[in-house]
Amino acid sequence: MRVLPALFTTIAALPISSCEDFDTLAALANYGVNASNFFTGGSRASIAGNPAENDLAARDESSGCKYACGTLSLLYHGNTAYPKSPAYHLEEAGYWSAVQAEVEPYCFFEPEDSVAVAVTILLSRLTQCPFAVKSGGHAAFANASNIAGGITINMARMNKVKLSEDESVAKVGPGNTWYDVYTALEDRNLTVIGGRVADIGVGGLTLGGGVSFFSGLYGWACDNVKNYQVVTAQGTILDVNHDSHFDDLYYALRGGGNNFGVVTRFDLYTYPQGMMWGGSRVYSINETDTILNALVDYAYDAPSDPNAALIVAFTYAEQLGGYVIAADLEHAKPKDNPPIFDAFQNTSYISDTTKIVSLPDLTLEFNSSNPGGLRETYWTATYKVNLDLLQYMVAEYQTQTNKILDVAGLGPSFVLQIIRADELRHMTRNGGNALGLSEEEGPLLLLNIAFWWNSSADDERVLQTCQTILDNTVAYAAERELAKEYRYMNYASQYQKVVPSYGAANHARLREIATKYDPSGVFQRLQPGYFKLDGAPRTGSP
Repeated sequence: MRVLPALFTTIAALPISSCEDFDTLAALANYGVNASNFFTGGSRASIAGNPAENDLAARDESSGCKYACGTLSLLYHGNTAYPKSPAYHLEEAGYWSAVQAEVEPYCFFEPEDSVAVAVTILLSRLTQCPFAVKSGGHAAFANASNIAGGITINMARMNKVKLSEDESVAKVGPGNTWYDVYTALEDRNLTVIGGRVADIGVGGLTLGGGVSFFSGLYGWACDNVKNYQVVTAQGTILDVNHDSHFDDLYYALRGGGNNFGVVTRFDLYTYPQGMMWGGSRVYSINETDTILNALVDYAYDAPSDPNAALIVAFTYAEQLGGYVIAADLEHAKPKDNPPIFDAFQNTSYISDTTKIVSLPDLTLEFNSSNPGGLRETYWTATYKVNLDLLQYMVAEYQTQTNKILDVAGLGPSFVLQIIRADELRHMTRNGGNALGLSEEEGPLLLLNIAFWWNSSADDERVLQTCQTILDNTVAYAAERELAKEYRYMNYASQYQKVVPSYGAANHARLREIATKYDPSGVFQRLQPGYFKLDGAPRTGSP
Protein backbone atom coordinates (compact mmCIF):
# COMPACT_ATOMS: atom_id res chain seq x y z
CA MET A 1 0.00 0.00 0.00
CA ARG A 2 1.34 3.45 -0.90
CA VAL A 3 0.99 6.72 1.00
CA LEU A 4 -0.08 9.77 -1.01
CA PRO A 5 3.02 11.83 -1.97
CA ALA A 6 0.98 15.03 -1.52
CA LEU A 7 1.02 14.41 2.21
CA PHE A 8 4.66 15.51 2.40
CA THR A 9 3.56 19.14 2.04
CA THR A 10 1.93 18.91 5.48
CA ILE A 11 5.20 17.89 7.09
CA ALA A 12 7.23 20.36 5.03
CA ALA A 13 5.15 23.19 6.45
CA LEU A 14 6.31 22.45 10.00
CA PRO A 15 9.00 24.86 11.25
CA ILE A 16 12.35 23.23 11.86
CA SER A 17 12.54 24.78 15.33
CA SER A 18 9.45 22.82 16.40
CA CYS A 19 11.40 19.59 16.30
CA GLU A 20 12.97 19.72 19.78
CA ASP A 21 9.81 18.12 21.20
CA PHE A 22 9.13 16.05 18.16
CA ASP A 23 6.04 13.85 17.89
CA THR A 24 7.11 10.92 15.74
CA LEU A 25 3.73 9.22 15.75
CA ALA A 26 2.02 12.42 14.62
CA ALA A 27 4.54 12.80 11.81
CA LEU A 28 3.88 9.22 10.71
CA ALA A 29 0.14 9.86 10.93
CA ASN A 30 0.57 12.78 8.55
CA TYR A 31 1.84 10.21 6.05
CA GLY A 32 -1.15 7.99 6.79
CA VAL A 33 0.73 5.52 9.01
CA ASN A 34 -0.70 4.50 12.40
CA ALA A 35 2.16 3.15 14.52
CA SER A 36 0.58 3.67 17.95
CA ASN A 37 0.46 -0.07 18.60
CA PHE A 38 4.26 -0.15 18.78
CA PHE A 39 4.01 0.66 22.49
CA THR A 40 1.52 -2.13 23.14
CA GLY A 41 3.50 -4.91 21.53
CA GLY A 42 2.23 -4.74 17.96
CA SER A 43 4.29 -6.41 15.27
CA ARG A 44 3.79 -3.70 12.64
CA ALA A 45 1.92 -0.46 11.99
CA SER A 46 -1.43 0.02 10.32
CA ILE A 47 -2.65 3.00 8.33
CA ALA A 48 -3.25 6.26 10.35
CA GLY A 49 -2.95 7.27 14.06
CA ASN A 50 -1.28 9.53 16.77
CA PRO A 51 0.48 9.74 20.32
CA ALA A 52 4.17 10.79 20.73
CA GLU A 53 7.76 9.57 20.88
CA ASN A 54 8.16 7.51 24.06
CA ASP A 55 10.70 5.74 26.25
CA LEU A 56 11.60 2.61 24.31
CA ALA A 57 13.57 0.89 27.06
CA ALA A 58 11.04 -1.94 27.20
CA ARG A 59 11.89 -2.96 23.64
CA ASP A 60 15.28 -4.13 22.51
CA GLU A 61 16.79 -3.05 19.21
CA SER A 62 15.94 -6.27 17.38
CA SER A 63 12.25 -6.06 18.27
CA GLY A 64 12.25 -2.43 17.17
CA CYS A 65 13.81 -3.44 13.85
CA LYS A 66 11.29 -6.27 13.53
CA TYR A 67 8.49 -3.72 13.88
CA ALA A 68 10.07 -1.20 11.51
CA CYS A 69 10.86 -3.75 8.80
CA GLY A 70 7.46 -5.38 9.21
CA THR A 71 5.76 -2.03 8.75
CA LEU A 72 7.78 -1.30 5.62
CA SER A 73 6.81 -4.72 4.26
CA LEU A 74 3.15 -3.87 4.85
CA LEU A 75 3.31 -0.42 3.33
CA TYR A 76 5.57 -1.22 0.37
CA HIS A 77 4.95 -4.81 -0.62
CA GLY A 78 7.88 -6.38 -2.45
CA ASN A 79 10.41 -3.69 -1.51
CA THR A 80 11.77 -5.33 1.66
CA ALA A 81 14.25 -8.23 1.79
CA TYR A 82 15.00 -10.46 4.79
CA PRO A 83 17.97 -12.77 5.53
CA LYS A 84 18.19 -16.07 3.64
CA SER A 85 15.86 -14.87 0.88
CA PRO A 86 17.08 -14.63 -2.74
CA ALA A 87 16.36 -10.89 -2.70
CA TYR A 88 18.55 -10.44 0.39
CA HIS A 89 21.45 -12.30 -1.26
CA LEU A 90 21.13 -10.05 -4.31
CA GLU A 91 21.30 -7.01 -2.05
CA GLU A 92 24.49 -8.31 -0.43
CA ALA A 93 26.04 -8.92 -3.83
CA GLY A 94 25.45 -5.28 -4.74
CA TYR A 95 28.39 -4.03 -2.66
CA TRP A 96 31.75 -3.34 -4.28
CA SER A 97 33.80 -4.31 -1.22
CA ALA A 98 33.51 -7.78 0.30
CA VAL A 99 34.02 -6.14 3.70
CA GLN A 100 30.71 -4.29 3.28
CA ALA A 101 28.90 -7.29 1.81
CA GLU A 102 29.61 -9.29 4.99
CA VAL A 103 27.48 -6.93 7.10
CA GLU A 104 23.98 -8.32 7.73
CA PRO A 105 21.12 -5.86 8.30
CA TYR A 106 17.80 -6.93 9.79
CA CYS A 107 16.28 -6.03 6.43
CA PHE A 108 17.03 -4.24 3.20
CA PHE A 109 14.43 -1.73 2.04
CA GLU A 110 14.21 -0.16 -1.43
CA PRO A 111 12.11 3.03 -1.39
CA GLU A 112 10.65 4.34 -4.62
CA ASP A 113 10.08 7.95 -3.58
CA SER A 114 10.93 10.55 -0.96
CA VAL A 115 7.84 9.81 1.10
CA ALA A 116 8.95 6.21 1.57
CA VAL A 117 12.34 7.49 2.75
CA ALA A 118 10.65 9.86 5.18
CA VAL A 119 8.48 7.06 6.57
CA THR A 120 11.58 4.89 7.04
CA ILE A 121 13.42 7.59 8.98
CA LEU A 122 10.38 8.19 11.17
CA LEU A 123 10.02 4.45 11.84
CA SER A 124 13.70 4.37 12.77
CA ARG A 125 13.13 7.21 15.24
CA LEU A 126 10.07 5.50 16.68
CA THR A 127 11.65 2.07 17.11
CA GLN A 128 15.27 3.19 17.60
CA CYS A 129 16.23 0.74 14.86
CA PRO A 130 19.46 2.05 13.28
CA PHE A 131 19.71 2.51 9.53
CA ALA A 132 22.19 3.01 6.71
CA VAL A 133 21.72 4.45 3.24
CA LYS A 134 23.22 2.93 0.11
CA SER A 135 23.53 4.75 -3.22
CA GLY A 136 26.07 2.76 -5.27
CA GLY A 137 27.66 0.84 -2.40
CA HIS A 138 31.23 1.69 -3.42
CA ALA A 139 32.62 2.58 0.02
CA ALA A 140 35.45 0.31 1.15
CA PHE A 141 34.85 -0.34 4.85
CA ALA A 142 32.14 -2.15 6.80
CA ASN A 143 29.03 -0.21 7.87
CA ALA A 144 29.75 2.72 5.56
CA SER A 145 26.50 2.11 3.66
CA ASN A 146 25.27 -1.04 5.36
CA ILE A 147 24.39 -1.75 9.00
CA ALA A 148 24.42 -4.85 11.15
CA GLY A 149 20.99 -5.66 12.55
CA GLY A 150 19.32 -2.50 11.25
CA ILE A 151 17.59 -1.20 8.13
CA THR A 152 19.73 -0.71 5.05
CA ILE A 153 17.94 1.70 2.73
CA ASN A 154 18.99 0.87 -0.83
CA MET A 155 18.14 3.78 -3.13
CA ALA A 156 18.36 1.62 -6.29
CA ARG A 157 14.73 2.18 -7.33
CA MET A 158 15.11 5.95 -7.16
CA ASN A 159 17.00 6.00 -10.43
CA LYS A 160 15.32 8.55 -12.68
CA VAL A 161 17.31 11.01 -14.78
CA LYS A 162 15.13 13.86 -16.05
CA LEU A 163 16.22 17.00 -17.87
CA SER A 164 14.65 20.37 -17.16
CA GLU A 165 12.72 21.94 -20.02
CA ASP A 166 15.68 24.12 -21.02
CA GLU A 167 18.10 21.19 -20.46
CA SER A 168 20.23 23.25 -18.07
CA VAL A 169 19.64 20.89 -15.13
CA ALA A 170 19.41 17.11 -14.81
CA LYS A 171 17.27 15.84 -11.94
CA VAL A 172 19.07 12.70 -10.83
CA GLY A 173 17.93 10.07 -8.38
CA PRO A 174 20.50 8.76 -5.86
CA GLY A 175 19.96 5.19 -7.06
CA ASN A 176 21.84 5.91 -10.28
CA THR A 177 25.43 5.06 -10.98
CA TRP A 178 27.44 7.59 -12.92
CA TYR A 179 27.34 5.31 -15.96
CA ASP A 180 23.53 5.47 -15.81
CA VAL A 181 23.58 9.26 -15.70
CA TYR A 182 26.16 9.80 -18.43
CA THR A 183 24.41 7.31 -20.73
CA ALA A 184 21.05 9.02 -20.20
CA LEU A 185 22.51 12.40 -21.21
CA GLU A 186 24.81 11.22 -23.98
CA ASP A 187 22.33 11.52 -26.87
CA ARG A 188 21.80 15.19 -25.94
CA ASN A 189 25.59 15.81 -25.99
CA LEU A 190 25.36 16.84 -22.34
CA THR A 191 27.03 15.77 -19.14
CA VAL A 192 27.07 16.58 -15.44
CA ILE A 193 30.03 16.77 -13.09
CA GLY A 194 30.40 13.40 -11.42
CA GLY A 195 32.46 10.28 -10.93
CA ARG A 196 35.02 8.60 -13.15
CA VAL A 197 34.20 4.94 -12.41
CA ALA A 198 31.04 3.53 -14.01
CA ASP A 199 29.64 1.69 -10.98
CA ILE A 200 30.11 4.40 -8.36
CA GLY A 201 26.82 5.82 -7.06
CA VAL A 202 25.70 9.41 -7.40
CA GLY A 203 24.93 9.93 -3.71
CA GLY A 204 28.11 9.15 -1.80
CA LEU A 205 30.50 10.69 -4.29
CA THR A 206 28.58 13.97 -4.51
CA LEU A 207 28.05 14.37 -0.76
CA GLY A 208 31.75 13.73 -0.11
CA GLY A 209 33.05 16.24 -2.66
CA GLY A 210 33.43 14.43 -5.96
CA VAL A 211 36.52 14.79 -8.17
CA SER A 212 35.64 14.67 -11.88
CA PHE A 213 37.32 14.46 -15.27
CA PHE A 214 36.00 18.01 -15.74
CA SER A 215 37.02 19.55 -12.42
CA GLY A 216 39.42 21.96 -14.10
CA LEU A 217 36.52 23.35 -16.10
CA TYR A 218 33.74 23.30 -13.51
CA GLY A 219 34.99 22.16 -10.09
CA TRP A 220 33.92 19.15 -8.07
CA ALA A 221 30.56 17.41 -8.12
CA CYS A 222 29.43 19.13 -4.90
CA ASP A 223 30.03 22.51 -6.55
CA ASN A 224 27.69 21.65 -9.40
CA VAL A 225 24.50 20.80 -7.54
CA LYS A 226 21.83 23.42 -8.12
CA ASN A 227 19.36 21.89 -5.68
CA TYR A 228 19.10 18.98 -3.25
CA GLN A 229 15.82 17.31 -2.40
CA VAL A 230 16.39 16.24 1.20
CA VAL A 231 14.49 14.26 3.81
CA THR A 232 15.34 15.64 7.25
CA ALA A 233 15.26 13.95 10.64
CA GLN A 234 11.66 15.10 11.09
CA GLY A 235 10.50 13.43 7.87
CA THR A 236 10.35 16.84 6.23
CA ILE A 237 10.99 16.89 2.48
CA LEU A 238 12.84 20.06 1.50
CA ASP A 239 14.22 21.62 -1.66
CA VAL A 240 17.59 22.99 -0.61
CA ASN A 241 19.57 25.45 -2.70
CA HIS A 242 21.60 28.64 -2.43
CA ASP A 243 18.54 30.83 -2.97
CA SER A 244 16.25 29.01 -0.54
CA HIS A 245 15.59 29.57 3.17
CA PHE A 246 17.86 26.58 3.70
CA ASP A 247 21.06 28.01 2.22
CA ASP A 248 22.98 26.93 5.33
CA LEU A 249 21.92 23.32 4.73
CA TYR A 250 22.91 23.72 1.07
CA TYR A 251 26.40 24.68 2.22
CA ALA A 252 26.58 21.72 4.61
CA LEU A 253 25.57 19.18 1.98
CA ARG A 254 28.46 20.31 -0.24
CA GLY A 255 31.00 17.96 1.29
CA GLY A 256 29.43 17.31 4.69
CA GLY A 257 28.40 13.74 3.91
CA ASN A 258 25.40 11.99 5.45
CA ASN A 259 25.19 14.12 8.60
CA PHE A 260 22.21 16.31 7.71
CA GLY A 261 19.57 14.28 5.93
CA VAL A 262 18.94 11.75 3.20
CA VAL A 263 19.20 13.26 -0.27
CA THR A 264 16.52 11.83 -2.52
CA ARG A 265 17.30 13.86 -5.65
CA PHE A 266 20.29 15.80 -6.93
CA ASP A 267 19.52 18.58 -9.41
CA LEU A 268 22.80 18.89 -11.30
CA TYR A 269 23.93 21.60 -13.69
CA THR A 270 24.47 20.23 -17.20
CA TYR A 271 27.29 21.11 -19.61
CA PRO A 272 27.90 20.43 -23.30
CA GLN A 273 30.06 17.35 -23.83
CA GLY A 274 30.55 15.03 -26.77
CA MET A 275 33.43 12.68 -27.44
CA MET A 276 36.65 13.18 -25.49
CA TRP A 277 40.16 11.73 -25.34
CA GLY A 278 41.49 9.49 -22.62
CA GLY A 279 42.85 6.22 -21.36
CA SER A 280 45.82 4.80 -19.51
CA ARG A 281 49.53 4.51 -20.22
CA VAL A 282 51.64 2.05 -18.24
CA TYR A 283 55.32 2.78 -17.61
CA SER A 284 58.26 0.90 -16.14
CA ILE A 285 59.03 1.71 -12.51
CA ASN A 286 62.40 2.88 -13.83
CA GLU A 287 60.60 5.96 -15.15
CA THR A 288 59.63 7.07 -11.63
CA ASP A 289 61.68 10.27 -11.59
CA THR A 290 60.51 11.28 -15.05
CA ILE A 291 56.84 10.70 -14.23
CA LEU A 292 57.06 12.48 -10.87
CA ASN A 293 58.69 15.49 -12.53
CA ALA A 294 55.90 15.47 -15.10
CA LEU A 295 53.31 15.33 -12.31
CA VAL A 296 54.85 18.36 -10.58
CA ASP A 297 54.98 20.30 -13.85
CA TYR A 298 51.35 19.43 -14.50
CA ALA A 299 50.36 20.70 -11.05
CA TYR A 300 51.48 24.21 -11.96
CA ASP A 301 50.71 24.13 -15.70
CA ALA A 302 47.21 22.64 -15.42
CA PRO A 303 45.31 25.97 -15.30
CA SER A 304 46.62 26.64 -18.82
CA ASP A 305 44.44 23.76 -20.02
CA PRO A 306 41.29 23.33 -17.91
CA ASN A 307 40.15 20.49 -20.20
CA ALA A 308 42.89 18.19 -18.87
CA ALA A 309 42.73 15.65 -16.04
CA LEU A 310 45.47 13.37 -14.70
CA ILE A 311 45.85 10.47 -12.27
CA VAL A 312 49.22 8.82 -11.59
CA ALA A 313 49.16 5.45 -9.83
CA PHE A 314 52.00 3.25 -8.64
CA THR A 315 51.06 -0.40 -8.25
CA TYR A 316 52.49 -3.89 -8.04
CA ALA A 317 51.55 -6.14 -10.96
CA GLU A 318 53.09 -9.60 -10.79
CA GLN A 319 52.15 -10.29 -14.41
CA LEU A 320 54.27 -7.28 -15.44
CA GLY A 321 57.22 -8.30 -13.30
CA GLY A 322 56.76 -6.02 -10.29
CA TYR A 323 56.02 -2.37 -9.66
CA VAL A 324 54.74 -0.27 -12.55
CA ILE A 325 53.30 3.22 -13.06
CA ALA A 326 49.93 3.92 -14.67
CA ALA A 327 49.08 7.41 -15.86
CA ASP A 328 45.41 8.03 -16.60
CA LEU A 329 45.28 10.90 -19.06
CA GLU A 330 42.01 12.59 -19.97
CA HIS A 331 41.01 15.60 -22.02
CA ALA A 332 37.52 17.00 -22.55
CA LYS A 333 38.25 17.71 -26.22
CA PRO A 334 38.47 14.84 -28.75
CA LYS A 335 42.06 15.60 -29.70
CA ASP A 336 44.88 13.04 -29.56
CA ASN A 337 47.82 13.72 -27.24
CA PRO A 338 47.11 17.29 -26.11
CA PRO A 339 50.34 19.24 -25.49
CA ILE A 340 49.87 19.43 -21.72
CA PHE A 341 50.66 15.70 -21.66
CA ASP A 342 53.79 15.91 -23.84
CA ALA A 343 56.02 14.60 -21.04
CA PHE A 344 53.87 11.48 -20.74
CA GLN A 345 53.80 11.03 -24.52
CA ASN A 346 57.56 11.42 -24.85
CA THR A 347 58.40 8.87 -22.13
CA SER A 348 58.66 5.24 -23.22
CA TYR A 349 55.63 3.25 -22.09
CA ILE A 350 54.69 -0.43 -21.88
CA SER A 351 51.08 -0.11 -23.02
CA ASP A 352 48.62 2.58 -24.08
CA THR A 353 44.81 2.61 -24.21
CA THR A 354 44.35 6.32 -24.94
CA LYS A 355 41.89 7.08 -27.73
CA ILE A 356 38.95 9.23 -28.74
CA VAL A 357 36.17 7.85 -26.54
CA SER A 358 32.76 8.63 -25.07
CA LEU A 359 32.49 9.52 -21.40
CA PRO A 360 30.39 6.44 -20.53
CA ASP A 361 32.90 4.13 -22.22
CA LEU A 362 35.80 5.80 -20.43
CA THR A 363 34.12 5.16 -17.07
CA LEU A 364 33.76 1.49 -18.04
CA GLU A 365 37.52 1.33 -18.61
CA PHE A 366 38.05 2.78 -15.13
CA ASN A 367 35.63 0.18 -13.79
CA SER A 368 37.92 -2.62 -14.96
CA SER A 369 40.71 -1.31 -12.73
CA ASN A 370 38.34 -1.24 -9.72
CA PRO A 371 37.14 -4.88 -9.54
CA GLY A 372 34.44 -5.76 -7.03
CA GLY A 373 34.08 -8.68 -4.65
CA LEU A 374 37.45 -8.23 -2.93
CA ARG A 375 38.44 -6.89 0.47
CA GLU A 376 39.20 -3.19 0.08
CA THR A 377 40.74 -0.34 2.02
CA TYR A 378 41.20 3.33 1.18
CA TRP A 379 43.35 5.89 3.02
CA THR A 380 44.02 9.52 2.18
CA ALA A 381 46.04 12.62 2.97
CA THR A 382 46.72 15.98 1.34
CA TYR A 383 50.07 17.72 0.88
CA LYS A 384 51.70 20.66 -0.81
CA VAL A 385 53.21 19.73 -4.16
CA ASN A 386 56.91 19.02 -3.77
CA LEU A 387 59.19 16.74 -5.82
CA ASP A 388 61.37 15.62 -2.90
CA LEU A 389 58.26 14.70 -0.92
CA LEU A 390 56.84 12.73 -3.85
CA GLN A 391 60.06 10.77 -4.23
CA TYR A 392 60.02 9.90 -0.52
CA MET A 393 56.35 8.91 -0.65
CA VAL A 394 56.79 6.50 -3.54
CA ALA A 395 59.88 4.94 -1.95
CA GLU A 396 58.07 4.52 1.38
CA TYR A 397 55.08 2.94 -0.36
CA GLN A 398 57.37 0.36 -1.96
CA THR A 399 59.35 -0.29 1.23
CA GLN A 400 56.26 -1.04 3.30
CA THR A 401 54.38 -2.89 0.57
CA ASN A 402 57.34 -5.21 -0.01
CA LYS A 403 56.72 -6.62 3.48
CA ILE A 404 53.27 -7.95 2.56
CA LEU A 405 53.69 -9.10 -1.04
CA ASP A 406 52.94 -12.63 0.16
CA VAL A 407 49.32 -11.64 0.91
CA ALA A 408 47.02 -13.61 -1.40
CA GLY A 409 45.38 -11.51 -4.10
CA LEU A 410 47.13 -8.31 -3.04
CA GLY A 411 46.54 -5.33 -5.31
CA PRO A 412 48.42 -2.40 -3.74
CA SER A 413 47.94 0.96 -5.44
CA PHE A 414 49.39 4.32 -4.47
CA VAL A 415 47.39 6.94 -6.34
CA LEU A 416 48.44 10.57 -6.80
CA GLN A 417 46.27 13.41 -8.06
CA ILE A 418 46.56 17.16 -8.21
CA ILE A 419 43.91 19.46 -6.76
CA ARG A 420 44.49 22.26 -9.21
CA ALA A 421 44.27 25.96 -8.41
CA ASP A 422 41.41 26.36 -10.89
CA GLU A 423 39.50 23.50 -9.19
CA LEU A 424 39.83 25.33 -5.89
CA ARG A 425 38.54 28.55 -7.46
CA HIS A 426 35.33 26.78 -8.52
CA MET A 427 34.72 25.76 -4.89
CA THR A 428 33.57 29.32 -4.09
CA ARG A 429 30.53 28.99 -6.36
CA ASN A 430 27.10 29.69 -4.83
CA GLY A 431 28.47 30.63 -1.43
CA GLY A 432 31.20 28.02 -1.25
CA ASN A 433 31.40 24.43 -0.06
CA ALA A 434 32.20 22.95 3.35
CA LEU A 435 35.64 21.50 2.57
CA GLY A 436 37.75 24.38 3.88
CA LEU A 437 40.07 24.67 0.86
CA SER A 438 41.05 27.90 -0.88
CA GLU A 439 42.60 28.81 -4.22
CA GLU A 440 45.55 30.40 -2.44
CA GLU A 441 46.58 26.97 -1.10
CA GLY A 442 46.80 25.37 -4.51
CA PRO A 443 47.95 23.36 -6.18
CA LEU A 444 47.69 20.49 -3.71
CA LEU A 445 48.62 16.82 -3.84
CA LEU A 446 45.84 14.33 -3.06
CA LEU A 447 46.87 10.81 -2.03
CA ASN A 448 44.70 7.71 -2.23
CA ILE A 449 46.20 4.51 -0.81
CA ALA A 450 43.98 1.80 -2.32
CA PHE A 451 44.72 -1.85 -1.49
CA TRP A 452 42.67 -4.98 -2.16
CA TRP A 453 43.22 -8.59 -1.09
CA ASN A 454 41.39 -11.91 -0.71
CA SER A 455 41.22 -13.14 2.88
CA SER A 456 40.04 -11.68 6.18
CA ALA A 457 43.01 -13.44 7.77
CA ASP A 458 45.22 -10.75 6.21
CA ASP A 459 43.09 -7.75 7.22
CA GLU A 460 45.31 -6.63 10.07
CA ARG A 461 48.57 -6.84 8.11
CA VAL A 462 47.19 -4.92 5.15
CA LEU A 463 45.50 -2.23 7.23
CA GLN A 464 48.57 -1.74 9.41
CA THR A 465 50.76 -1.41 6.32
CA CYS A 466 48.49 1.26 4.85
CA GLN A 467 48.46 3.15 8.14
CA THR A 468 52.26 3.00 8.34
CA ILE A 469 52.65 4.37 4.82
CA LEU A 470 50.24 7.17 5.58
CA ASP A 471 51.71 8.05 8.97
CA ASN A 472 55.28 8.09 7.68
CA THR A 473 54.52 10.22 4.63
CA VAL A 474 52.48 12.70 6.65
CA ALA A 475 55.23 12.94 9.28
CA TYR A 476 57.86 13.51 6.59
CA ALA A 477 55.70 16.23 5.04
CA ALA A 478 54.93 17.86 8.39
CA GLU A 479 58.63 18.16 9.22
CA ARG A 480 59.02 20.17 6.00
CA GLU A 481 55.77 22.17 6.42
CA LEU A 482 54.25 20.36 3.44
CA ALA A 483 51.37 18.57 5.21
CA LYS A 484 47.79 19.80 4.91
CA GLU A 485 44.94 19.08 7.30
CA TYR A 486 42.27 18.27 4.70
CA ARG A 487 41.12 14.65 4.25
CA TYR A 488 39.00 13.80 1.20
CA MET A 489 35.96 11.88 2.46
CA ASN A 490 35.64 9.56 -0.52
CA TYR A 491 39.19 8.23 -0.07
CA ALA A 492 39.36 8.12 3.73
CA SER A 493 39.67 5.02 5.91
CA GLN A 494 37.49 4.16 8.87
CA TYR A 495 40.34 5.25 11.16
CA GLN A 496 40.51 8.82 9.82
CA LYS A 497 38.74 11.97 11.03
CA VAL A 498 37.30 13.68 7.98
CA VAL A 499 34.86 16.44 8.93
CA PRO A 500 37.19 17.93 11.59
CA SER A 501 39.84 18.18 8.85
CA TYR A 502 37.78 20.88 7.12
CA GLY A 503 39.15 23.40 9.61
CA ALA A 504 37.92 24.56 13.02
CA ALA A 505 35.56 27.24 11.70
CA ASN A 506 33.92 24.99 9.11
CA HIS A 507 33.68 22.11 11.57
CA ALA A 508 31.95 24.36 14.11
CA ARG A 509 29.56 25.71 11.49
CA LEU A 510 28.65 22.20 10.34
CA ARG A 511 27.91 21.17 13.91
CA GLU A 512 25.64 24.19 14.34
CA ILE A 513 23.76 23.38 11.14
CA ALA A 514 23.34 19.75 12.19
CA THR A 515 21.96 20.85 15.56
CA LYS A 516 19.51 23.20 13.84
CA TYR A 517 18.09 20.60 11.46
CA ASP A 518 18.60 17.50 13.58
CA PRO A 519 18.48 18.53 17.27
CA SER A 520 17.92 14.92 18.37
CA GLY A 521 21.01 13.70 16.51
CA VAL A 522 19.18 11.16 14.37
CA PHE A 523 21.90 11.17 11.71
CA GLN A 524 24.61 10.82 14.35
CA ARG A 525 23.01 8.08 16.48
CA LEU A 526 20.59 6.15 14.31
CA GLN A 527 22.65 6.43 11.14
CA PRO A 528 26.03 5.78 12.75
CA GLY A 529 27.93 4.68 9.65
CA TYR A 530 30.47 6.54 7.53
CA PHE A 531 32.00 9.88 8.56
CA LYS A 532 30.18 11.64 11.37
CA LEU A 533 30.73 15.20 12.53
CA ASP A 534 33.20 14.26 15.25
CA GLY A 535 35.87 11.60 15.19
CA ALA A 536 36.50 8.65 12.92
CA PRO A 537 34.10 5.76 12.20
CA ARG A 538 36.43 3.54 14.25
CA THR A 539 38.64 4.65 17.10
CA GLY A 540 42.26 3.70 17.51
CA SER A 541 44.23 1.99 14.78
CA PRO A 542 44.11 -1.39 13.02
